[in-house]
Amino acid sequence: MDQTPSTLPRQSWTFSNEINSEIRRAAATGIYDIRGGGAKRRVPHFDDLLFLGASISRYPLEGYREKCDTSVVLGTRFAKKPIELKIPITIAGMSFGALSAHAKEALGRGATMAGTSTTTGDGGMTNEERGHSEKLVYQYLPSRYGMNPDDLRRADAIEVVVGQGAKPGGGGMLLGQKITERVAKMRNLPMGIDQRSACRHPDWTGPDDLEIKILELREITGWEKPIYIKIGGARPYYDTALAVKAGADVVVLDGMQGGTAATQDVFIEHVGQPTLACIRPAVKALQDLGMHRKVQLIVSGGIRTGADVAKALALGADAVAIGTAALVALGDNDPRWEDEYQKLGTTAGAYDDWHEGRDPAGITTQDPELMLRLNPVEAGRRLRNYLAVMTLECQTIARACGKSHVHNLEPEDLCALTVEAAAMAGVPLAGTSWVPGQAGY
Repeated sequence: MDQTPSTLPRQSWTFSNEINSEIRRAAATGIYDIRGGGAKRRVPHFDDLLFLGASISRYPLEGYREKCDTSVVLGTRFAKKPIELKIPITIAGMSFGALSAHAKEALGRGATMAGTSTTTGDGGMTNEERGHSEKLVYQYLPSRYGMNPDDLRRADAIEVVVGQGAKPGGGGMLLGQKITERVAKMRNLPMGIDQRSACRHPDWTGPDDLEIKILELREITGWEKPIYIKIGGARPYYDTALAVKAGADVVVLDGMQGGTAATQDVFIEHVGQPTLACIRPAVKALQDLGMHRKVQLIVSGGIRTGADVAKALALGADAVAIGTAALVALGDNDPRWEDEYQKLGTTAGAYDDWHEGRDPAGITTQDPELMLRLNPVEAGRRLRNYLAVMTLECQTIARACGKSHVHNLEPEDLCALTVEAAAMAGVPLAGTSWVPGQAGY
């Protein structure tokens, strides 16, 4: 006789195996979980948008005969020397310390070959990065690690970091095992001691002080360098407006899918807003101030493909920045190292223990032997190839929508697959003229 129960036991959705495992871990250790990477939860993203290609009502461009420009100029508001890029994709700030020197060099090489810029990150400017980056943005962070006026002048632009998408309102972490002699010297820290970055700048507390700080940076650099302000995706309308009023040339907006070297998991998963939800409010702030396209907007946080780039531009961004995707292009989380990821208790696609400094790919480590696994020349070529593909994909979509420049993409070229995405992006739900949340509907 069949003794199989008629129903199987049901697991609680609220207290899932994952949640229960974290409760047991917290109970055993008494410390919060720290990890790198970005949010793993499913949130509305660019995949929830579709383009409306041209046919009769719109006329497409012929890809082999008609040009579609991808160039972008950043910092046209006040800077004497704006940054001119061939593509609308930049490399986000990732620090030396979180990344190996070889990885920083590879990022510089790849960005230069692609005709775009890279960014220093916390911890100062390395000679490898400056030497191989034709256009380098210097991050000015609350920690002030490695900051000096000479490097400000050596940079091509300055990015004042107010917030980051993975941890708006919080600071980053760099554990002692990654504080080598060189990292410690650059950051003026003791070797081998855990470091936690400040969550706010020590010498200003609001937009009026920020305006003074921007003027100081302009005086130090002779008004040559564009000044970026980077904000986390928390209150994008007001933060963008205040950054503009303080005198920013460029606003960098980082959504919650943005990565980090290390912070509390509770920050990564529960603080901030999805990138998709942040773009339209930021653009609205620029439009309300009459500064859209005059103050450039760079969007970051979960950008992976040329389609993502095109969608961000269609919603009003001038350019995008990539971080995690750039590391994957270099070779991070590569299945070729799966056996070693398994020994660390993880798998290639899920490895986020970057803060521990044991990355088998040699990218998020300061271990001398592991670092040698990354060839910066070859890794730079891989990044260049990836950026070229993303750019071609973005161009292909723009041409299909009848645009001769990727900046001519617009919200009217988009529709949404879900009510949530339609409301966040401010575009109609597919098959309807309904934009959730807009007056008159």
